[in-house]
Amino acid sequence: MAGLAGVGLGISIALVIATESWSQLAAPGGLLMALGRLCAMTGSYLMLIMVVLMSRMPWLERVVGQDRLVRWHRRIGGWPIGLIALHILFTTMGYGQTTSVGPVAQFWVFVQHYPDMLAATVGFGLLVVAGVTSFRIARRHMKYETWWVVHFYIYIALMLAFTHQIQTGVMFLGHPLAKLFWIALWAGAAAVVLASRVFVPVARNLKHQFRVAAVKEEAPGVYSLTISGRHLSTLNVAGGQFFQWRFLQKGLWWHPHPYSLSALPRPPYLRVTVKALGDQSSAVAHLTPGTRVFVEGPYGAFTRHVRRSEEVALIGAGVGITPLRALLEDLPTDVRVTAVIRASRVEDLVHHEEMQTLVDQRQGRLHEIVGSRKDVPLDATVLRRLIPDIAKCDVYLCGPSGFTDQIAAALSRLSVNPDRIHIEEFAF
Repeated sequence: MAGLAGVGLGISIALVIATESWSQLAAPGGLLMALGRLCAMTGSYLMLIMVVLMSRMPWLERVVGQDRLVRWHRRIGGWPIGLIALHILFTTMGYGQTTSVGPVAQFWVFVQHYPDMLAATVGFGLLVVAGVTSFRIARRHMKYETWWVVHFYIYIALMLAFTHQIQTGVMFLGHPLAKLFWIALWAGAAAVVLASRVFVPVARNLKHQFRVAAVKEEAPGVYSLTISGRHLSTLNVAGGQFFQWRFLQKGLWWHPHPYSLSALPRPPYLRVTVKALGDQSSAVAHLTPGTRVFVEGPYGAFTRHVRRSEEVALIGAGVGITPLRALLEDLPTDVRVTAVIRASRVEDLVHHEEMQTLVDQRQGRLHEIVGSRKDVPLDATVLRRLIPDIAKCDVYLCGPSGFTDQIAAALSRLSVNPDRIHIEEFAF
């Protein structure tokens, strides 16, 4: 996939270079305008890559995993916004040199008189807002629902940018093959998104007809939803995976939330366990049996299929215990398991009785760590004592981002192979 993405990037850059000449570069503003076009094509192409990474393509999710895709998406994220900002700057300055006007006046001319320029400006503003809200410090102060709506506008921004490029891009004017390539590229990305995010989920939900069957409080502020459905034996899902859930009730239907299964499917039922944090997760406690549910998935590579060892360590905190419980149920019977689960209070240890039963069936070990991180630390020293052979294990780690960062650092100090550390982070 990386090679294919690289080829596409090379072609996009070549489209710009092929339309330039030495005389154009030597003309007033020529070099700046060429740099502006190069930044525009590169930034736009990277935006498409970001969209494809988060398109929920089933095979990509299975091979790479959602957490890694999110990391790649965030790593790329700042580049397209920065490149498009440079495109605006270089192009404005370049045209300003040809007309002998200042950059502000030239930009105002663009907005007033050039086709689709106002729409492109609005689109760039939307991208900047999405970029700012992607910083961790911003996400921590936002509700998931707000963050989701802001990022939904990226699709609008891309549509506005596309029409601007086709109408005004020098590399497309009088170059039908270049225009065909660019249209096909964007149409392909749109097709991937529509297929993965719309057509496949709609077909799957028509087949399975999911509904809320029951709601049960497992711990203070933590609820298990039992979801009924048809033909669940054909649902290809592994322990540790998650779905995007929409509960078709007023105020909840319009945006999805990612929740992991907390048990393997037992046809005709699925079970998901949710902590009441945001608006939707708090509202699930009041869902009534019979409420229709629309799901996308399953997603994620936090499964037994990435395991390389016959020894497994499961480490989870809070509601992060739930995918570990499903994963534990799905591991082969000959795998040796040590589980470490932690919470601030005993009553917050979600599904600990089920975890104990499943671990006992395998003659494994379950350690329950209760207390604050400050008073009862779970560091490298403690992990080595609880799991003496941890360096030989595949380690599955799930919980809030601060917890997973801390444990991942401890695992590194304990010489655990990075390829054997599998993380499911409960954050957006």
